[in-house]
Amino acid sequence: MTELTGATGPLDGVRVIDLSTVVMGPYAAQIMGDLGADVIKIESPADTARVGHYRTTPGMTPLHLNVNRNKRSVALNLKDETERATALELIGTADVVITNMRPGALSRLGMNYEDLAEANPGLIYAHAQGFRGDSELAGHAAYDETVQAASGLVDIANRALGKPVYLPTILADKVSSLTIVYSVLAALVHRDRTGQGQRIEIPMTDTLLAFNLVEHLAGHVFEPPQGQTGFALSMTKGHQAVRTKDGFACVIPYNPQNFRDFFAAAGRPDLAADPRVNGPAVDSADHEALAALIEECAPALTTAEWAEVCAKHSIPMAPVLELDRAHEDPYVRDGHLLDTVEHPTEGPIRAIGIPVRFAVTPGSIRRLAPVPGQDTAEVLAELATR
Repeated sequence: MTELTGATGPLDGVRVIDLSTVVMGPYAAQIMGDLGADVIKIESPADTARVGHYRTTPGMTPLHLNVNRNKRSVALNLKDETERATALELIGTADVVITNMRPGALSRLGMNYEDLAEANPGLIYAHAQGFRGDSELAGHAAYDETVQAASGLVDIANRALGKPVYLPTILADKVSSLTIVYSVLAALVHRDRTGQGQRIEIPMTDTLLAFNLVEHLAGHVFEPPQGQTGFALSMTKGHQAVRTKDGFACVIPYNPQNFRDFFAAAGRPDLAADPRVNGPAVDSADHEALAALIEECAPALTTAEWAEVCAKHSIPMAPVLELDRAHEDPYVRDGHLLDTVEHPTEGPIRAIGIPVRFAVTPGSIRRLAPVPGQDTAEVLAELATR
Protein backbone atom coordinates (compact mmCIF):
# COMPACT_ATOMS: atom_id res chain seq x y z
CA MET A 1 0.00 0.00 0.00
CA THR A 2 1.57 3.31 -1.11
CA GLU A 3 1.53 6.18 1.39
CA LEU A 4 0.57 9.75 0.47
CA THR A 5 3.31 12.35 0.67
CA GLY A 6 3.46 15.93 1.84
CA ALA A 7 6.14 16.83 -0.72
CA THR A 8 5.55 20.01 -2.70
CA GLY A 9 6.19 20.48 -6.40
CA PRO A 10 7.23 23.29 -8.75
CA LEU A 11 3.83 25.04 -8.45
CA ASP A 12 3.95 25.30 -4.66
CA GLY A 13 2.49 28.70 -3.72
CA VAL A 14 0.17 28.94 -6.75
CA ARG A 15 -3.55 28.92 -5.95
CA VAL A 16 -6.00 27.57 -8.54
CA ILE A 17 -9.78 27.88 -8.33
CA ASP A 18 -11.42 25.05 -10.26
CA LEU A 19 -14.84 26.18 -11.50
CA SER A 20 -15.06 23.40 -14.09
CA THR A 21 -16.97 20.15 -14.43
CA VAL A 22 -16.70 16.74 -16.11
CA VAL A 23 -13.10 16.03 -17.32
CA MET A 24 -11.42 18.75 -19.39
CA GLY A 25 -11.12 21.46 -16.72
CA PRO A 26 -10.91 19.17 -13.68
CA TYR A 27 -8.11 17.08 -15.22
CA ALA A 28 -6.13 20.25 -16.01
CA ALA A 29 -6.60 21.52 -12.45
CA GLN A 30 -5.58 18.12 -11.06
CA ILE A 31 -2.34 18.17 -13.05
CA MET A 32 -1.56 21.57 -11.54
CA GLY A 33 -2.38 20.12 -8.12
CA ASP A 34 -0.07 17.18 -8.77
CA LEU A 35 2.66 19.75 -9.47
CA GLY A 36 2.14 21.43 -6.11
CA ALA A 37 -0.59 24.04 -6.61
CA ASP A 38 -3.25 24.63 -3.96
CA VAL A 39 -6.36 23.72 -5.94
CA ILE A 40 -9.77 24.63 -4.53
CA LYS A 41 -12.70 23.07 -6.35
CA ILE A 42 -15.90 25.09 -6.03
CA GLU A 43 -18.64 22.65 -6.85
CA SER A 44 -22.27 21.76 -6.67
CA PRO A 45 -23.70 18.20 -6.87
CA ALA A 46 -24.26 18.69 -10.62
CA ASP A 47 -20.71 17.73 -11.67
CA THR A 48 -21.01 14.95 -14.26
CA ALA A 49 -17.76 13.38 -13.05
CA ARG A 50 -19.63 12.53 -9.86
CA VAL A 51 -22.50 10.79 -11.68
CA GLY A 52 -22.29 7.03 -12.09
CA HIS A 53 -21.10 3.97 -10.22
CA TYR A 54 -19.66 4.37 -6.75
CA ARG A 55 -18.56 1.89 -4.08
CA THR A 56 -19.77 3.40 -0.82
CA THR A 57 -20.16 7.17 -0.93
CA PRO A 58 -22.47 8.96 -3.40
CA GLY A 59 -20.46 11.07 -5.81
CA MET A 60 -17.23 9.15 -5.30
CA THR A 61 -17.13 7.64 -8.80
CA PRO A 62 -14.09 6.28 -10.66
CA LEU A 63 -14.03 9.33 -12.95
CA HIS A 64 -14.18 11.73 -10.01
CA LEU A 65 -11.42 9.84 -8.21
CA ASN A 66 -9.25 10.09 -11.35
CA VAL A 67 -9.59 13.84 -12.03
CA ASN A 68 -10.06 15.51 -8.66
CA ARG A 69 -7.22 14.45 -6.38
CA ASN A 70 -4.89 17.08 -4.87
CA LYS A 71 -7.88 19.41 -4.50
CA ARG A 72 -9.97 20.78 -1.66
CA SER A 73 -13.71 20.71 -2.26
CA VAL A 74 -15.84 23.69 -1.29
CA ALA A 75 -19.61 23.38 -1.74
CA LEU A 76 -21.11 26.71 -2.80
CA ASN A 77 -24.33 27.40 -4.68
CA LEU A 78 -23.32 30.08 -7.17
CA LYS A 79 -26.97 30.98 -7.76
CA ASP A 80 -27.29 32.05 -4.13
CA GLU A 81 -26.20 35.67 -3.70
CA THR A 82 -24.45 35.15 -0.37
CA GLU A 83 -22.62 32.00 -1.44
CA ARG A 84 -21.66 33.58 -4.78
CA ALA A 85 -20.13 36.49 -2.86
CA THR A 86 -18.06 33.97 -0.89
CA ALA A 87 -16.92 32.35 -4.13
CA LEU A 88 -15.90 35.75 -5.51
CA GLU A 89 -13.95 36.43 -2.34
CA LEU A 90 -12.12 33.13 -2.78
CA ILE A 91 -11.36 33.96 -6.40
CA GLY A 92 -9.86 37.21 -5.19
CA THR A 93 -7.15 35.14 -3.45
CA ALA A 94 -6.34 33.07 -6.54
CA ASP A 95 -3.62 33.11 -9.16
CA VAL A 96 -5.62 31.03 -11.64
CA VAL A 97 -9.27 30.30 -12.42
CA ILE A 98 -10.20 27.39 -14.70
CA THR A 99 -13.77 27.22 -15.99
CA ASN A 100 -15.74 25.57 -18.78
CA MET A 101 -19.08 27.25 -18.07
CA ARG A 102 -20.82 28.75 -21.06
CA PRO A 103 -20.33 32.50 -21.51
CA GLY A 104 -23.99 33.29 -20.80
CA ALA A 105 -23.88 31.51 -17.45
CA LEU A 106 -20.65 33.29 -16.50
CA SER A 107 -22.20 36.66 -17.35
CA ARG A 108 -25.26 35.97 -15.22
CA LEU A 109 -23.04 35.01 -12.28
CA GLY A 110 -20.75 38.03 -12.66
CA MET A 111 -17.82 35.71 -13.27
CA ASN A 112 -16.52 36.80 -16.65
CA TYR A 113 -12.85 37.70 -16.80
CA GLU A 114 -13.66 41.42 -16.82
CA ASP A 115 -15.74 41.05 -13.66
CA LEU A 116 -13.00 39.21 -11.80
CA ALA A 117 -9.94 41.06 -13.11
CA GLU A 118 -11.19 44.36 -11.73
CA ALA A 119 -10.59 43.07 -8.20
CA ASN A 120 -7.71 40.75 -9.10
CA PRO A 121 -5.74 42.22 -12.03
CA GLY A 122 -3.04 39.54 -11.87
CA LEU A 123 -5.56 36.74 -12.36
CA ILE A 124 -4.96 34.10 -15.05
CA TYR A 125 -8.43 33.16 -16.30
CA ALA A 126 -8.57 29.99 -18.42
CA HIS A 127 -11.91 29.56 -20.18
CA ALA A 128 -12.38 26.30 -22.09
CA GLN A 129 -15.34 25.74 -24.39
CA GLY A 130 -16.30 23.75 -27.46
CA PHE A 131 -15.89 26.48 -30.08
CA ARG A 132 -14.22 29.88 -30.39
CA GLY A 133 -15.96 32.74 -28.68
CA ASP A 134 -15.90 34.89 -31.83
CA SER A 135 -17.46 32.21 -34.04
CA GLU A 136 -21.10 31.60 -34.91
CA LEU A 137 -20.84 28.34 -32.93
CA ALA A 138 -19.85 30.09 -29.70
CA GLY A 139 -21.94 28.85 -26.83
CA HIS A 140 -23.10 25.70 -28.64
CA ALA A 141 -23.08 22.48 -26.63
CA ALA A 142 -19.99 20.37 -27.32
CA TYR A 143 -19.03 16.89 -26.24
CA ASP A 144 -15.94 14.87 -27.04
CA GLU A 145 -17.69 13.12 -29.94
CA THR A 146 -18.88 16.38 -31.52
CA VAL A 147 -15.38 17.80 -31.28
CA GLN A 148 -13.89 14.63 -32.82
CA ALA A 149 -16.28 15.17 -35.74
CA ALA A 150 -15.73 18.94 -36.06
CA SER A 151 -11.94 18.61 -35.91
CA GLY A 152 -11.61 16.05 -38.72
CA LEU A 153 -10.75 13.11 -36.48
CA VAL A 154 -13.83 11.14 -37.52
CA ASP A 155 -12.90 11.67 -41.18
CA ILE A 156 -9.42 10.31 -40.45
CA ALA A 157 -10.97 7.23 -38.83
CA ASN A 158 -13.39 6.79 -41.73
CA ARG A 159 -10.63 6.91 -44.33
CA ALA A 160 -8.40 4.52 -42.37
CA LEU A 161 -11.04 2.08 -41.10
CA GLY A 162 -13.92 2.46 -43.52
CA LYS A 163 -16.27 3.58 -40.74
CA PRO A 164 -16.80 7.08 -39.27
CA VAL A 165 -16.15 5.91 -35.73
CA TYR A 166 -15.27 7.96 -32.66
CA LEU A 167 -12.02 7.03 -30.95
CA PRO A 168 -12.83 5.00 -27.83
CA THR A 169 -11.23 7.57 -25.53
CA ILE A 170 -12.18 11.15 -24.69
CA LEU A 171 -9.23 12.46 -26.64
CA ALA A 172 -10.59 15.97 -27.24
CA ASP A 173 -11.17 16.53 -23.53
CA LYS A 174 -7.77 15.27 -22.46
CA VAL A 175 -5.76 17.03 -25.20
CA SER A 176 -7.60 20.23 -24.26
CA SER A 177 -6.73 19.59 -20.58
CA LEU A 178 -3.04 19.52 -21.44
CA THR A 179 -3.46 22.65 -23.54
CA ILE A 180 -5.06 24.43 -20.59
CA VAL A 181 -2.10 23.49 -18.40
CA TYR A 182 0.65 24.70 -20.73
CA SER A 183 -1.29 27.88 -21.56
CA VAL A 184 -1.79 28.72 -17.89
CA LEU A 185 1.88 28.06 -17.12
CA ALA A 186 2.95 30.37 -19.96
CA ALA A 187 0.61 33.09 -18.68
CA LEU A 188 2.02 32.70 -15.15
CA VAL A 189 5.55 33.24 -16.52
CA HIS A 190 4.34 36.40 -18.27
CA ARG A 191 2.63 37.63 -15.10
CA ASP A 192 5.74 37.00 -13.01
CA ARG A 193 7.70 39.16 -15.45
CA THR A 194 5.16 41.96 -15.88
CA GLY A 195 2.53 41.69 -13.13
CA GLN A 196 -0.13 41.43 -15.83
CA GLY A 197 -2.87 38.79 -15.72
CA GLN A 198 -4.92 37.78 -18.73
CA ARG A 199 -7.81 35.77 -20.11
CA ILE A 200 -7.01 32.60 -22.06
CA GLU A 201 -9.58 30.97 -24.32
CA ILE A 202 -9.10 27.26 -25.06
CA PRO A 203 -11.59 26.12 -27.75
CA MET A 204 -11.68 22.32 -27.89
CA THR A 205 -12.35 22.13 -31.62
CA ASP A 206 -9.48 24.45 -32.54
CA THR A 207 -7.18 22.58 -30.16
CA LEU A 208 -7.95 19.14 -31.58
CA LEU A 209 -7.88 20.36 -35.20
CA ALA A 210 -4.37 21.75 -34.68
CA PHE A 211 -3.39 18.47 -32.99
CA ASN A 212 -4.74 16.36 -35.86
CA LEU A 213 -3.17 18.42 -38.64
CA VAL A 214 0.43 18.07 -37.44
CA GLU A 215 0.88 14.96 -39.58
CA HIS A 216 -2.45 14.71 -41.40
CA LEU A 217 -2.27 18.05 -43.26
CA ALA A 218 0.44 16.27 -45.29
CA GLY A 219 0.34 17.27 -48.97
CA HIS A 220 -2.03 20.16 -48.24
CA VAL A 221 0.77 21.94 -46.37
CA PHE A 222 1.68 23.27 -49.81
CA GLU A 223 -0.39 25.68 -51.85
CA PRO A 224 -1.46 24.42 -54.30
CA PRO A 225 -1.59 20.94 -52.68
CA GLN A 226 1.22 18.53 -53.56
CA GLY A 227 -0.70 15.44 -52.47
CA GLN A 228 -3.56 14.25 -50.31
CA THR A 229 -4.23 14.97 -46.68
CA GLY A 230 -3.62 12.07 -44.30
CA PHE A 231 -0.38 10.61 -42.93
CA ALA A 232 0.30 7.64 -45.21
CA LEU A 233 1.58 5.15 -42.62
CA SER A 234 -1.24 5.57 -40.11
CA MET A 235 -3.88 5.60 -42.87
CA THR A 236 -2.67 2.24 -44.20
CA LYS A 237 -5.16 -0.63 -44.05
CA GLY A 238 -3.73 -3.22 -41.70
CA HIS A 239 -2.00 -0.59 -39.56
CA GLN A 240 -2.79 -2.42 -36.34
CA ALA A 241 -1.40 -4.70 -33.68
CA VAL A 242 -0.85 -8.28 -34.86
CA ARG A 243 -1.58 -11.69 -33.40
CA THR A 244 1.51 -13.55 -32.18
CA LYS A 245 1.64 -17.24 -31.27
CA ASP A 246 0.18 -16.47 -27.83
CA GLY A 247 -1.26 -12.94 -27.82
CA PHE A 248 -1.08 -9.56 -29.50
CA ALA A 249 1.77 -7.13 -30.06
CA CYS A 250 2.63 -3.94 -31.85
CA VAL A 251 5.50 -4.75 -34.19
CA ILE A 252 6.50 -1.86 -36.44
CA PRO A 253 9.48 -2.51 -38.74
CA TYR A 254 10.41 0.98 -39.82
CA ASN A 255 13.32 0.79 -42.23
CA PRO A 256 14.47 -1.82 -44.77
CA GLN A 257 16.87 -3.46 -42.29
CA ASN A 258 14.05 -3.78 -39.72
CA PHE A 259 11.92 -5.59 -42.28
CA ARG A 260 14.72 -7.93 -43.31
CA ASP A 261 15.50 -8.83 -39.69
CA PHE A 262 11.80 -9.33 -38.94
CA PHE A 263 11.22 -11.66 -41.89
CA ALA A 264 14.40 -13.62 -41.15
CA ALA A 265 13.32 -14.15 -37.53
CA ALA A 266 9.92 -15.36 -38.76
CA GLY A 267 11.66 -18.00 -40.88
CA ARG A 268 10.89 -16.28 -44.18
CA PRO A 269 14.24 -15.68 -45.93
CA ASP A 270 12.31 -15.29 -49.19
CA LEU A 271 10.65 -12.16 -47.83
CA ALA A 272 13.93 -10.89 -46.41
CA ALA A 273 15.19 -10.87 -50.01
CA ASP A 274 12.09 -9.03 -51.30
CA PRO A 275 13.11 -5.95 -53.38
CA ARG A 276 10.57 -3.81 -51.47
CA VAL A 277 12.71 -4.08 -48.34
CA ASN A 278 16.11 -3.90 -49.97
CA GLY A 279 16.12 -0.36 -51.28
CA PRO A 280 17.30 2.82 -49.54
CA ALA A 281 13.86 3.27 -47.89
CA VAL A 282 10.46 1.62 -47.72
CA ASP A 283 8.07 3.15 -50.26
CA SER A 284 4.81 4.38 -48.74
CA ALA A 285 2.98 2.70 -51.63
CA ASP A 286 4.12 -0.66 -50.22
CA HIS A 287 2.96 -0.06 -46.63
CA GLU A 288 -0.35 -1.89 -47.02
CA ALA A 289 1.15 -5.00 -48.62
CA LEU A 290 3.98 -5.13 -46.08
CA ALA A 291 1.53 -4.72 -43.20
CA ALA A 292 -0.31 -7.80 -44.48
CA LEU A 293 2.97 -9.74 -44.52
CA ILE A 294 3.76 -8.67 -40.93
CA GLU A 295 0.35 -9.96 -39.89
CA GLU A 296 0.98 -13.23 -41.75
CA CYS A 297 4.40 -13.79 -40.17
CA ALA A 298 3.78 -12.66 -36.58
CA PRO A 299 2.23 -15.95 -35.36
CA ALA A 300 5.58 -17.66 -35.94
CA LEU A 301 6.82 -16.56 -32.50
CA THR A 302 5.37 -15.82 -29.07
CA THR A 303 5.07 -12.25 -27.85
CA ALA A 304 8.05 -12.75 -25.54
CA GLU A 305 10.14 -14.18 -28.38
CA TRP A 306 9.27 -11.21 -30.59
CA ALA A 307 10.22 -8.88 -27.76
CA GLU A 308 13.67 -10.49 -27.62
CA VAL A 309 14.12 -10.43 -31.41
CA CYS A 310 12.97 -6.84 -31.74
CA ALA A 311 15.18 -5.62 -28.88
CA LYS A 312 18.17 -7.31 -30.49
CA HIS A 313 17.53 -5.70 -33.88
CA SER A 314 16.12 -2.32 -32.71
CA ILE A 315 12.71 -3.01 -34.24
CA PRO A 316 9.99 -0.92 -32.53
CA MET A 317 7.80 -3.35 -30.59
CA ALA A 318 5.53 -3.47 -27.56
CA PRO A 319 3.19 -6.13 -26.22
CA VAL A 320 -0.45 -5.03 -26.11
CA LEU A 321 -1.14 -4.02 -22.52
CA GLU A 322 -4.40 -5.48 -21.24
CA LEU A 323 -5.98 -2.81 -19.03
CA ASP A 324 -7.50 -5.41 -16.70
CA ARG A 325 -3.96 -6.54 -15.87
CA ALA A 326 -2.14 -3.20 -16.14
CA HIS A 327 -1.30 -3.15 -12.42
CA GLU A 328 0.64 -6.44 -12.88
CA ASP A 329 2.77 -5.18 -15.77
CA PRO A 330 6.43 -4.77 -14.65
CA TYR A 331 6.86 -1.43 -16.43
CA VAL A 332 3.68 -0.02 -14.88
CA ARG A 333 4.44 -1.48 -11.45
CA ASP A 334 8.09 -0.40 -11.29
CA GLY A 335 7.23 3.12 -12.43
CA HIS A 336 4.48 3.46 -9.80
CA LEU A 337 2.06 4.31 -12.59
CA LEU A 338 -0.82 2.49 -10.88
CA ASP A 339 -0.40 2.13 -7.13
CA THR A 340 -2.86 1.07 -4.45
CA VAL A 341 -3.59 3.75 -1.84
CA GLU A 342 -6.01 3.96 1.08
CA HIS A 343 -8.81 6.46 0.48
CA PRO A 344 -10.42 7.89 3.64
CA THR A 345 -13.97 6.95 2.55
CA GLU A 346 -13.52 4.47 -0.30
CA GLY A 347 -10.87 2.20 1.18
CA PRO A 348 -8.20 0.72 -1.13
CA ILE A 349 -8.22 2.32 -4.59
CA ARG A 350 -5.76 2.39 -7.46
CA ALA A 351 -4.25 5.82 -8.05
CA ILE A 352 -2.82 6.77 -11.44
CA GLY A 353 0.78 7.87 -11.05
CA ILE A 354 2.35 11.18 -12.04
CA PRO A 355 4.09 10.50 -15.38
CA VAL A 356 6.56 13.42 -15.33
CA ARG A 357 9.78 13.20 -13.31
CA PHE A 358 11.28 16.42 -11.89
CA ALA A 359 14.83 16.06 -10.59
CA VAL A 360 14.51 18.83 -7.97
CA THR A 361 10.79 19.56 -7.44
CA PRO A 362 8.86 16.32 -8.02
CA GLY A 363 5.09 16.30 -8.11
CA SER A 364 3.20 14.28 -5.52
CA ILE A 365 -0.16 12.88 -4.49
CA ARG A 366 -0.91 14.68 -1.23
CA ARG A 367 -4.70 14.42 -1.14
CA LEU A 368 -7.05 11.91 -2.69
CA ALA A 369 -10.26 13.09 -4.35
CA PRO A 370 -12.57 14.70 -1.77
CA VAL A 371 -16.15 14.00 -0.83
CA PRO A 372 -18.39 16.87 -2.06
CA GLY A 373 -17.93 19.91 0.18
CA GLN A 374 -15.43 18.08 2.38
CA ASP A 375 -13.14 21.08 2.85
CA THR A 376 -15.69 23.91 2.97
CA ALA A 377 -15.19 24.73 6.64
CA GLU A 378 -11.39 24.61 6.42
CA VAL A 379 -11.14 26.83 3.34
CA LEU A 380 -13.66 29.39 4.56
CA ALA A 381 -11.92 29.57 7.94
CA GLU A 382 -8.68 30.38 6.12
CA LEU A 383 -10.49 33.00 4.08
CA ALA A 384 -11.80 34.68 7.21
CA THR A 385 -8.26 35.13 8.54
CA ARG A 386 -6.73 36.67 5.41
